[in-house]
Amino acid sequence: MSELIQNRTLRLEALTDFSRRLILGEKGRMLIEKHQSVLDTVTDDEAMIVFDQLLNAGIPHEKVKENVGKIINVFYKSLSRQMWEKPADPHFLSYLMQENREVEKIMNGIKAVIRLVYQPEDAFTDQQFDQLRLMISKLKTYELHYIKKENILFPYIENVFPQYRCLQLMWSFHDDFRLAIKNIDQILMEIHPDKNRLNKELGNLFFTVLPVIFREEQIIFPVAYRSTPREAWEEMLKQSAEIGWCYIEAPVPLAPKETHLSGNENRINLGTGFLTREQIILLFNHLPVDITFVDEHDEVSYFSGAKERIFPRSKAIIGRKVQNCHPQDSVHIVNEIINVFKKGERDHADFWIQMKGKFILIRYFAIRDGSGQYKGTLEVSQEVSDIRSLDGECRLLEWKG
Repeated sequence: MSELIQNRTLRLEALTDFSRRLILGEKGRMLIEKHQSVLDTVTDDEAMIVFDQLLNAGIPHEKVKENVGKIINVFYKSLSRQMWEKPADPHFLSYLMQENREVEKIMNGIKAVIRLVYQPEDAFTDQQFDQLRLMISKLKTYELHYIKKENILFPYIENVFPQYRCLQLMWSFHDDFRLAIKNIDQILMEIHPDKNRLNKELGNLFFTVLPVIFREEQIIFPVAYRSTPREAWEEMLKQSAEIGWCYIEAPVPLAPKETHLSGNENRINLGTGFLTREQIILLFNHLPVDITFVDEHDEVSYFSGAKERIFPRSKAIIGRKVQNCHPQDSVHIVNEIINVFKKGERDHADFWIQMKGKFILIRYFAIRDGSGQYKGTLEVSQEVSDIRSLDGECRLLEWKG
């Protein structure tokens, strides 16, 4: 057994050394020849561990991300040869892979339209651009696939596979997809779309969507499938109903476990009144804002369960470090806010963004006990477009319903 462990350690050291040197710009051919035997047999979990070790070694996230394609290309032959027992319906991963098969059809459709668009100048028509706009519109729905991964799958993987940091890289590629779709949308809104800019963004799109599918199905999914207990997959499938599915018929949700709320005899003293557990849940879920509470240990403890949230949440994030709930590019801001709250230097921070035609106000509040001790952070998000447009007065007695 010790020999197997040692061999495993040596393999990982060799794979990480190869990847690190490749990132540093050493000649790929010489490195491949040096590590040929281990590169020919690299496994899915070893690939995940290698990227985890690269990030842990202090190599900047962006530097690792820039070289993910090169590294996976070298691992490709071995990874693509590996067969894993793919789950059948009803299983969370099975439905994710069905979404992938459908998005591949859309990507092939986009490729066919692009061939027409990039004919000689006098050959393409407005109709072909309209076809491309339609295809891109269909592709937007694929974001639901990424949202389910980020908010449901990733938290469970973090609990069962300690070397999970490659998920940060994958999330970053999700964001590249979002940016490419946004840029393509803007270009196609122009009367005479710039074909050179369009070509660049379409290239970014193809170099994101299809490689991510391979990395999902030959690295992330098989590792997750082997590591995660059956009951967790059932819970993930339930949670997915809150986010939704793309291109496929929504799976029939499993019957939820019965829950019994406390009756009136078990009211909770809140200091300024008494409410039952059911009333507290209803109250929070009917607030005109989305709230999320992160405790003093930086772990997500609660989020309100409104039917239509501004930002997606799932029960899988409960107990998750808040730093892992954000893409890598914004983690430093999250840490900065929490640190100034803990030091007592500030009690709130406000941000506002425009998203999908809405004006979103996002506020963070430091939660402190009676002695001023930091107990956590409250995030409050609200769509304020209507509020911003208010003018004059509308008094209570003037309300007409």
